[in-house]
Amino acid sequence: MEQGELPVLLVNEVGGVRGVLKAHVEFLKKHFHLITMKEFLKNKKHWSKKVQAIYLWWHKPIIDRELLESLPDLKVIANSGVGMDHLDLKLISSFGVKMANAPHAVSSSTADTGMALLLASARRLVEVSPDTECFADDLLGDEVTGATLGIIGMGSIGYKIALRAKAFEMKILTEEEERAVGAIYCTKIEDLLQQSDFVMLVVSLTPQTHKLIGKRELELMKPTATLINISRGPVVDQDAPVEALQTGVIKAAALDVTYPEPLPRDHPLLKLKNILITPHLGIKTDKTTRMITEEAVANILAALNGLPIPNEVFP
Repeated sequence: MEQGELPVLLVNEVGGVRGVLKAHVEFLKKHFHLITMKEFLKNKKHWSKKVQAIYLWWHKPIIDRELLESLPDLKVIANSGVGMDHLDLKLISSFGVKMANAPHAVSSSTADTGMALLLASARRLVEVSPDTECFADDLLGDEVTGATLGIIGMGSIGYKIALRAKAFEMKILTEEEERAVGAIYCTKIEDLLQQSDFVMLVVSLTPQTHKLIGKRELELMKPTATLINISRGPVVDQDAPVEALQTGVIKAAALDVTYPEPLPRDHPLLKLKNILITPHLGIKTDKTTRMITEEAVANILAALNGLPIPNEVFP
């Protein structure tokens, strides 16, 4: 790279469903020469030794061995979020490429989404439509104030959910020690499930948390309880909630994540009235998406300049 020349950053596309936001392009171009996967594939010979960084937006572009082998000077991959389950970290590391995520930018927005789902489900907001005729007996919701919230996954997002729940005077149960928000520690997940009126999933997707909630766990919950998932779809065994919601094992569910995403239009979950599904809106605000891009840029620039990467992720 010649002196004064901007480092080349590869992105999936600009705009569209899986592209970096158009509003962020000007900011990215201040620091990088931006190229898309379409441009890269069109002139692979020219770009292969120029690309030094990749910015993943919404898990794209897909990072596989073929792409890594075609980018000999790649130094860092920055992810637009916390979860890294879509990446083969060991494979990437074997090519000497650094990895980073954006944990600080997403926590408040995701916590807001979790509380929004809890409130909307409890008060049955989405069931009110122009065709609704009765608003008394037919639409009685659940009281949130004073209810018990079980949080599974007390990282930065879980902590911020607990702070919000405290404002609703909720009793908070966790499976990890967290005294700063007055949470009660449950030594077993079974105890948390049995006591909670609302169960919020905020864990990272790992082999240990894959299908963490299935038929057995749902049967431990109260028949008046609501399951809320803002983590990753595969954390829940997706067949189990269908039966549980149909038969009254639990009262309701609110999901910002599913597996797959989006669900097929004929999926049985989409036919149920006691479920609220949103299209992975956890981080989707103007402020948060901008913060994510700023955090990614800081990670990339640190890596390219041989400095410690603020949010480096190790395999």
